[in-house]
Amino acid sequence: MICLFLTVFAHVLQTGWTGVNERTFIAIKPDGVHRRLVGEIVQRFEKKGFKLVGLKLIQASEDLLREHYAELRARPFFTGLIQYMNSGPIVAMVWQGLDVVKTARKMLGETNPADSLPGTIRGDYAVEVGRNVIHGSDSVESAQREISLWFGQDELQCWEDTHNHWLYN
Repeated sequence: MICLFLTVFAHVLQTGWTGVNERTFIAIKPDGVHRRLVGEIVQRFEKKGFKLVGLKLIQASEDLLREHYAELRARPFFTGLIQYMNSGPIVAMVWQGLDVVKTARKMLGETNPADSLPGTIRGDYAVEVGRNVIHGSDSVESAQREISLWFGQDELQCWEDTHNHWLYN
């Protein structure tokens, strides 16, 4: 009950999630799902110490994808991006933890896999930018917007992580 109150209170104030309660949106794209990378990717976030608070396998509608990628609408690759993202199932996730947005972006690697270091998800599993396996929010504000697009409030779990005292000072 307290966790739900804090989540709603943070949303109402438009301040977002902060500290260990920061949240990010991560999506394993159709190529990642078809290549059976879901377990490996989830395991990387768990091993890092982040808490999974939302997860679902979804065939995203074109409307949802157009809204998600609205800022790219004028780009020449927009139509192809929507077709690609609509070509198969997506694993949509919400992860929570200290600096999770910034850290997740580092874990993902660069948008162009050729620029990604080994050890990052894209550096290890992707070859070209058009099939780069994974999406991650690029800011706390983007995370809030993306989470609200992909998940209803009733789909996000608030639970006590008994490992927090081993992760945070």
